[in-house]
Amino acid sequence: MNKHIAVLAGDGIGPEITEGAILVLKRVAEKYGHTFTFEHLLMGGCAIDACGEPLPQTTVERCLASDSVLLGAVGGPKWDSLPGDKRPEKGLLGIRKAMGLYSNIRPAKLWAALADASPLKAHLVQNGIEIIVVRELTGGIYFGERGKYEDENMGETAWDTEKYSVKEIERITRIACELAQKRSKKIISVDKANVLESSRLWRKIVHTYAEKNYPDVEVCDMLVDNTAMQIVKNPAQFDVLLTSNMFGDILSDEAAQVTGSIGMLASSSLGDGTCGLYEPIHGSAPDIAGKDVANPIATILAAAMMLRDSFDMPKEYAAIECAVSKVLESGVRTADIMSEGMQLVGCREMARRIAEAI
Repeated sequence: MNKHIAVLAGDGIGPEITEGAILVLKRVAEKYGHTFTFEHLLMGGCAIDACGEPLPQTTVERCLASDSVLLGAVGGPKWDSLPGDKRPEKGLLGIRKAMGLYSNIRPAKLWAALADASPLKAHLVQNGIEIIVVRELTGGIYFGERGKYEDENMGETAWDTEKYSVKEIERITRIACELAQKRSKKIISVDKANVLESSRLWRKIVHTYAEKNYPDVEVCDMLVDNTAMQIVKNPAQFDVLLTSNMFGDILSDEAAQVTGSIGMLASSSLGDGTCGLYEPIHGSAPDIAGKDVANPIATILAAAMMLRDSFDMPKEYAAIECAVSKVLESGVRTADIMSEGMQLVGCREMARRIAEAI
């Protein structure tokens, strides 16, 4: 199979970690008989330096022409003084909008070899954790109408609107159901239906759509406050969590912290087609850029998600996950996950070890 991958390495450690992911993808292509071509494009601070804008039109056009997009990280103090519409992060928002991406998938996995890194007690994580948060990305309170006014009795008052439509709920439910079909075929849909009208619509449409189009997927409901409690009380009960924008923003960060290391966590953003945006959830870490000490595993796992979710290559996805597990079990660590008695390696060596293990 031939696939063309756009690479937005970005800023800080972005070039190093994407280089590691590309090395692993090349090994997958070699072993499984695929051809992956990589096109490096500018976005973020590096694009500002080269072109004067965070997202050149050429980058948008080439990303849309690709089979999928691999992103490193953007931003850094060098560009902090720029106005909001010229900052590197504006490029990230722009490419998501241009690609029509309305879902964010955030896996939070606690690897057996890193169980001690979790802040939870050992008996809560002894069976492992892998929570997949499917978050609606372009609707809800973050994109609803808002404003502020002066109330003569209460003073300055601000308001934001939580709003969802049937179409928005249906399309994020489709993403969650298709992911669940590749896993346990179970979804927990998170809402606040005991209080919010928008959540009552959310709950109704999630069930109606899933029952009609994915009858093999079991959907259960859980209130957001209970979900937050259960993630730290019994995280192993969760597999796929389907959430609105604001709830997903909060719960995905909570689930990430439960795993103990942000350097291990990948994410993806998807829309109606198969072309998605795959990236680590951590930042550009400019303080360690160029020092070969960054952890490339989150980006490597993001590349694995690309193989599974955009290219329909479940075996290749599993091969990368297995390789990561083997390397961690062998005691190899980058600085951010280093512990006593382990072998410390740099970014390039970690990527090389994982590629070798495939």
